[in-house]
Amino acid sequence: MKLRTVAAFVALLSGLAAAPAMAQDPSALNTVPMLAQETRDITLLGLFLQADIIVKVVMSLLLIASVWCWAIIFEKSVRVRRLRGRADAFEEGFWSGGSLEDLYDRIGTTPREPMAVVFSAAMKEWRLAVDRGLPTEGHMRAGLQQRIERVMQVAQTREMSRLERNMAFLASVGSTAPFVGLFGTVWGIMNSFTAIAAEANTSLAVVAPGIAEALFATALGLFAAIPATAAYNKFANDLGKYGERLETFADEFASILSRYLEDRG
Repeated sequence: MKLRTVAAFVALLSGLAAAPAMAQDPSALNTVPMLAQETRDITLLGLFLQADIIVKVVMSLLLIASVWCWAIIFEKSVRVRRLRGRADAFEEGFWSGGSLEDLYDRIGTTPREPMAVVFSAAMKEWRLAVDRGLPTEGHMRAGLQQRIERVMQVAQTREMSRLERNMAFLASVGSTAPFVGLFGTVWGIMNSFTAIAAEANTSLAVVAPGIAEALFATALGLFAAIPATAAYNKFANDLGKYGERLETFADEFASILSRYLEDRG
Protein backbone atom coordinates (compact mmCIF):
# COMPACT_ATOMS: atom_id res chain seq x y z
CA MET A 1 0.00 0.00 0.00
CA LYS A 2 2.81 2.41 0.86
CA LEU A 3 4.51 1.74 -2.47
CA ARG A 4 1.31 2.56 -4.37
CA THR A 5 0.91 5.81 -2.44
CA VAL A 6 4.49 6.85 -3.19
CA ALA A 7 4.05 6.05 -6.92
CA ALA A 8 0.86 8.10 -7.16
CA PHE A 9 2.55 11.04 -5.43
CA VAL A 10 5.50 10.92 -7.86
CA ALA A 11 3.12 10.83 -10.85
CA LEU A 12 1.26 13.85 -9.53
CA LEU A 13 4.50 15.80 -9.11
CA SER A 14 5.53 14.89 -12.69
CA GLY A 15 2.23 16.19 -14.07
CA LEU A 16 2.56 19.44 -12.18
CA ALA A 17 6.10 19.89 -13.45
CA ALA A 18 5.03 19.31 -17.08
CA ALA A 19 2.10 21.73 -16.96
CA PRO A 20 4.20 24.95 -17.12
CA ALA A 21 6.17 23.54 -20.05
CA MET A 22 2.97 22.84 -21.98
CA ALA A 23 1.75 26.35 -21.23
CA GLN A 24 4.98 27.85 -22.56
CA ASP A 25 4.98 25.61 -25.68
CA PRO A 26 1.73 26.24 -27.65
CA SER A 27 2.62 23.49 -30.13
CA ALA A 28 2.11 20.97 -27.38
CA LEU A 29 -1.55 22.02 -27.21
CA ASN A 30 -1.96 21.04 -30.89
CA THR A 31 -1.08 17.43 -30.24
CA VAL A 32 -4.70 16.27 -30.37
CA PRO A 33 -5.54 18.00 -33.68
CA MET A 34 -2.31 16.68 -35.18
CA LEU A 35 -3.21 13.15 -34.18
CA ALA A 36 -6.66 13.64 -35.65
CA GLN A 37 -5.12 14.76 -38.92
CA GLU A 38 -2.78 11.77 -38.99
CA THR A 39 -5.74 9.39 -38.78
CA ARG A 40 -7.22 10.60 -42.10
CA ASP A 41 -7.54 7.98 -44.83
CA ILE A 42 -5.02 8.82 -47.53
CA THR A 43 -5.90 5.96 -49.91
CA LEU A 44 -7.36 6.83 -53.31
CA LEU A 45 -10.87 5.92 -52.16
CA GLY A 46 -10.36 7.86 -48.94
CA LEU A 47 -9.18 10.94 -50.83
CA PHE A 48 -12.31 10.76 -52.98
CA LEU A 49 -14.72 10.31 -50.07
CA GLN A 50 -13.13 13.08 -48.00
CA ALA A 51 -12.89 15.57 -50.87
CA ASP A 52 -15.03 18.67 -51.20
CA ILE A 53 -18.34 18.24 -53.05
CA ILE A 54 -17.05 20.25 -56.05
CA VAL A 55 -13.92 18.11 -56.26
CA LYS A 56 -16.06 14.97 -55.97
CA VAL A 57 -18.19 16.10 -58.91
CA VAL A 58 -15.07 16.77 -60.98
CA MET A 59 -13.60 13.38 -60.11
CA SER A 60 -16.88 11.60 -60.87
CA LEU A 61 -17.18 13.27 -64.29
CA LEU A 62 -13.61 12.35 -65.15
CA LEU A 63 -14.12 8.74 -64.07
CA ILE A 64 -17.30 8.44 -66.15
CA ALA A 65 -15.56 10.01 -69.16
CA SER A 66 -12.61 7.63 -68.76
CA VAL A 67 -14.85 4.53 -68.62
CA TRP A 68 -16.79 5.72 -71.68
CA CYS A 69 -13.55 6.38 -73.57
CA TRP A 70 -12.27 2.87 -72.87
CA ALA A 71 -15.57 1.42 -74.06
CA ILE A 72 -15.25 3.38 -77.32
CA ILE A 73 -11.61 2.35 -77.70
CA PHE A 74 -12.49 -1.33 -77.33
CA GLU A 75 -15.43 -1.06 -79.77
CA LYS A 76 -13.39 0.83 -82.38
CA SER A 77 -10.47 -1.59 -82.12
CA VAL A 78 -12.72 -4.58 -82.82
CA ARG A 79 -14.57 -2.79 -85.62
CA VAL A 80 -11.44 -1.61 -87.45
CA ARG A 81 -9.99 -5.13 -87.32
CA ARG A 82 -13.21 -6.57 -88.74
CA LEU A 83 -13.41 -3.88 -91.42
CA ARG A 84 -10.00 -4.80 -92.77
CA GLY A 85 -10.79 -8.50 -92.85
CA ARG A 86 -14.16 -8.06 -94.53
CA ALA A 87 -12.76 -5.57 -97.06
CA ASP A 88 -10.00 -8.03 -98.00
CA ALA A 89 -12.57 -10.80 -98.45
CA PHE A 90 -14.85 -8.60 -100.57
CA GLU A 91 -12.06 -7.35 -102.82
CA GLU A 92 -10.87 -10.91 -103.31
CA GLY A 93 -14.32 -11.85 -104.57
CA PHE A 94 -14.66 -8.67 -106.63
CA TRP A 95 -11.36 -9.10 -108.47
CA SER A 96 -11.66 -12.87 -108.85
CA GLY A 97 -12.97 -12.49 -112.40
CA GLY A 98 -16.46 -13.71 -111.65
CA SER A 99 -19.69 -12.06 -112.70
CA LEU A 100 -20.53 -8.83 -110.89
CA GLU A 101 -24.20 -9.72 -111.18
CA ASP A 102 -23.59 -12.96 -109.29
CA LEU A 103 -21.59 -11.10 -106.65
CA TYR A 104 -24.40 -8.61 -106.24
CA ASP A 105 -26.93 -11.43 -105.85
CA ARG A 106 -24.77 -13.04 -103.16
CA ILE A 107 -24.27 -9.98 -100.98
CA GLY A 108 -27.85 -8.72 -101.39
CA THR A 109 -29.19 -5.19 -101.26
CA THR A 110 -28.43 -4.56 -97.56
CA PRO A 111 -24.84 -5.64 -96.88
CA ARG A 112 -23.11 -4.70 -93.63
CA GLU A 113 -19.59 -4.13 -94.91
CA PRO A 114 -19.02 -0.53 -96.15
CA MET A 115 -17.23 -1.52 -99.35
CA ALA A 116 -20.03 -3.94 -100.19
CA VAL A 117 -22.54 -1.16 -99.44
CA VAL A 118 -20.85 1.11 -102.02
CA PHE A 119 -20.82 -1.72 -104.56
CA SER A 120 -24.45 -2.58 -103.88
CA ALA A 121 -25.57 1.04 -104.31
CA ALA A 122 -23.85 1.25 -107.71
CA MET A 123 -25.19 -2.10 -108.87
CA LYS A 124 -28.73 -1.15 -107.85
CA GLU A 125 -28.55 1.95 -110.04
CA TRP A 126 -26.98 -0.11 -112.82
CA ARG A 127 -29.76 -2.69 -112.76
CA LEU A 128 -32.41 0.01 -112.93
CA ALA A 129 -30.71 1.33 -116.06
CA VAL A 130 -30.46 -2.18 -117.55
CA ASP A 131 -34.14 -2.86 -116.90
CA ARG A 132 -35.04 0.37 -118.71
CA GLY A 133 -32.57 -0.33 -121.49
CA LEU A 134 -28.99 0.90 -121.49
CA PRO A 135 -28.64 4.34 -123.11
CA THR A 136 -26.95 4.48 -126.49
CA GLU A 137 -26.47 8.22 -126.86
CA GLY A 138 -23.35 9.81 -125.43
CA HIS A 139 -25.00 12.34 -123.14
CA MET A 140 -27.33 9.67 -121.72
CA ARG A 141 -24.42 7.36 -120.99
CA ALA A 142 -22.63 10.24 -119.28
CA GLY A 143 -25.74 10.93 -117.18
CA LEU A 144 -25.92 7.28 -116.09
CA GLN A 145 -22.26 7.27 -115.17
CA GLN A 146 -22.69 10.45 -113.12
CA ARG A 147 -25.66 8.94 -111.25
CA ILE A 148 -23.67 5.83 -110.43
CA GLU A 149 -20.73 7.88 -109.18
CA ARG A 150 -23.08 10.05 -107.11
CA VAL A 151 -24.80 7.14 -105.39
CA MET A 152 -21.43 5.59 -104.58
CA GLN A 153 -20.23 8.88 -103.14
CA VAL A 154 -23.37 9.21 -101.00
CA ALA A 155 -23.02 5.63 -99.76
CA GLN A 156 -19.36 6.19 -98.99
CA THR A 157 -20.08 9.40 -97.03
CA ARG A 158 -22.87 7.72 -95.06
CA GLU A 159 -20.71 4.73 -94.17
CA MET A 160 -17.75 6.85 -93.09
CA SER A 161 -20.03 8.97 -90.91
CA ARG A 162 -21.24 5.79 -89.23
CA LEU A 163 -17.69 4.55 -88.69
CA GLU A 164 -16.56 7.89 -87.25
CA ARG A 165 -19.32 7.94 -84.64
CA ASN A 166 -18.04 8.76 -81.10
CA MET A 167 -14.74 10.04 -82.47
CA ALA A 168 -15.76 13.56 -81.47
CA PHE A 169 -16.19 12.40 -77.88
CA LEU A 170 -12.64 11.05 -77.80
CA ALA A 171 -11.34 14.34 -79.16
CA SER A 172 -13.36 16.34 -76.62
CA VAL A 173 -12.15 14.29 -73.65
CA GLY A 174 -8.57 14.44 -74.86
CA SER A 175 -8.64 18.23 -75.10
CA THR A 176 -10.80 19.18 -72.09
CA ALA A 177 -10.14 16.54 -69.40
CA PRO A 178 -6.81 18.07 -68.25
CA PHE A 179 -8.49 21.44 -67.75
CA VAL A 180 -11.40 19.87 -65.87
CA GLY A 181 -8.89 18.12 -63.62
CA LEU A 182 -7.00 21.40 -63.20
CA PHE A 183 -10.22 23.06 -62.05
CA GLY A 184 -10.58 20.39 -59.35
CA THR A 185 -6.95 20.94 -58.38
CA VAL A 186 -7.38 24.68 -57.99
CA TRP A 187 -10.53 24.20 -55.95
CA GLY A 188 -8.81 21.68 -53.67
CA ILE A 189 -5.83 23.94 -53.09
CA MET A 190 -8.20 26.79 -52.24
CA ASN A 191 -9.77 24.55 -49.60
CA SER A 192 -6.31 23.74 -48.23
CA PHE A 193 -5.45 27.42 -47.79
CA THR A 194 -8.83 27.97 -46.17
CA ALA A 195 -8.05 25.18 -43.68
CA ILE A 196 -4.69 26.82 -42.92
CA ALA A 197 -6.38 30.14 -42.20
CA ALA A 198 -9.09 28.54 -40.06
CA GLU A 199 -6.74 26.46 -37.90
CA ALA A 200 -3.83 28.91 -37.90
CA ASN A 201 -1.55 25.96 -38.49
CA THR A 202 0.82 25.49 -41.42
CA SER A 203 1.73 21.94 -40.49
CA LEU A 204 1.87 19.41 -43.33
CA ALA A 205 -0.72 17.36 -41.46
CA VAL A 206 -3.20 20.18 -42.13
CA VAL A 207 -2.15 21.07 -45.68
CA ALA A 208 -1.25 17.68 -47.15
CA PRO A 209 -4.71 16.05 -47.32
CA GLY A 210 -6.26 18.91 -49.28
CA ILE A 211 -3.31 19.09 -51.65
CA ALA A 212 -3.42 15.33 -52.15
CA GLU A 213 -7.12 15.54 -53.07
CA ALA A 214 -6.36 18.36 -55.49
CA LEU A 215 -3.53 16.47 -57.19
CA PHE A 216 -5.73 13.38 -57.39
CA ALA A 217 -8.17 15.38 -59.54
CA THR A 218 -5.32 16.35 -61.86
CA ALA A 219 -4.22 12.72 -62.11
CA LEU A 220 -7.74 11.64 -63.05
CA GLY A 221 -7.85 14.32 -65.74
CA LEU A 222 -4.63 13.02 -67.28
CA PHE A 223 -5.81 9.42 -66.88
CA ALA A 224 -8.85 10.25 -69.03
CA ALA A 225 -7.11 12.54 -71.52
CA ILE A 226 -4.00 10.55 -72.45
CA PRO A 227 -5.74 7.35 -73.68
CA ALA A 228 -8.47 9.40 -75.39
CA THR A 229 -5.93 11.47 -77.32
CA ALA A 230 -3.81 8.48 -78.31
CA ALA A 231 -6.86 6.48 -79.39
CA TYR A 232 -8.29 9.39 -81.38
CA ASN A 233 -5.06 9.84 -83.32
CA LYS A 234 -4.79 6.11 -84.06
CA PHE A 235 -8.42 5.62 -85.13
CA ALA A 236 -8.43 8.83 -87.17
CA ASN A 237 -5.44 7.51 -89.07
CA ASP A 238 -6.95 4.04 -89.52
CA LEU A 239 -10.34 5.35 -90.66
CA GLY A 240 -8.65 7.86 -92.95
CA LYS A 241 -6.80 5.04 -94.69
CA TYR A 242 -9.99 3.01 -94.92
CA GLY A 243 -11.81 6.02 -96.42
CA GLU A 244 -9.10 6.31 -99.06
CA ARG A 245 -9.49 2.60 -99.76
CA LEU A 246 -13.25 3.05 -100.26
CA GLU A 247 -12.68 6.01 -102.56
CA THR A 248 -10.15 4.07 -104.64
CA PHE A 249 -12.55 1.15 -104.98
CA ALA A 250 -15.37 3.47 -106.05
CA ASP A 251 -13.17 5.09 -108.70
CA GLU A 252 -12.06 1.70 -110.06
CA PHE A 253 -15.62 0.36 -110.14
CA ALA A 254 -16.83 3.52 -111.91
CA SER A 255 -14.08 3.03 -114.49
CA ILE A 256 -15.18 -0.56 -115.08
CA LEU A 257 -18.79 0.48 -115.64
CA SER A 258 -17.70 3.33 -117.89
CA ARG A 259 -15.66 0.98 -120.11
CA TYR A 260 -18.62 -1.39 -120.27
CA LEU A 261 -20.92 1.42 -121.38
CA GLU A 262 -18.46 2.47 -124.07
CA ASP A 263 -18.22 -1.09 -125.33
CA ARG A 264 -22.00 -1.33 -125.49
CA GLY A 265 -22.18 1.98 -127.27
